[in-house]
Amino acid sequence: MTAATAQPESKGLLHWLKKEALPLLVMLGLLAAARDSLANHYQVPSGSMQYTLMPGDRVVVDMRAYGLRLPFTGVELLHTGQPQRGDVAVFDSPQDGTRLIKRIAAVGGDRVALRGGHLSINGHPLAQAGTDEVEDFGRTLAQLDLGQGGGPDIQDLTVPTGKVLMLGDHRGNSADGRFFGLVDAGALYGKASRVYYRRGEGFTWQAL
Repeated sequence: MTAATAQPESKGLLHWLKKEALPLLVMLGLLAAARDSLANHYQVPSGSMQYTLMPGDRVVVDMRAYGLRLPFTGVELLHTGQPQRGDVAVFDSPQDGTRLIKRIAAVGGDRVALRGGHLSINGHPLAQAGTDEVEDFGRTLAQLDLGQGGGPDIQDLTVPTGKVLMLGDHRGNSADGRFFGLVDAGALYGKASRVYYRRGEGFTWQAL
């Protein structure tokens, strides 16, 4: 190959990079930013949230629920909502950084008691009349799994402002806030909104 033929080839490659590769990289960057800031997904690793979530479930996570953040950072650009009791949320464990999914059992100012796996908020039991395994959070119902007992009790805890208590629905088989403590409300990664895939059922669109 002569220098004369190599020069047009190098120009052609440069032209292709400008025309095709650069837009592709921009698109991939935008997709990554959208995934980090707007919506993502999470695969449930364990049975700690039975029966709401089962091992292997894939869920849609809305990262806009508690604040729109600058992509790839924790900097909040726009406040879009507060964590609410009963929400299922994704967060990093304050103990070891493992990404977890649990239910927001209580928010700042709540007085909490948990006995035998049954939750009371501000002196009011959440279990519905006639059943010990359904709790009414007002905005949503939680179907508990108490097949392995209720796990450790909580005696009259008042949640400080800016904190949340995260619990699993499988109360006797959940490493949750009873073990790693309270979580900063601002550190919640996002709200799990729907199950879109479940083993044995395939694709679904089940609201949480």
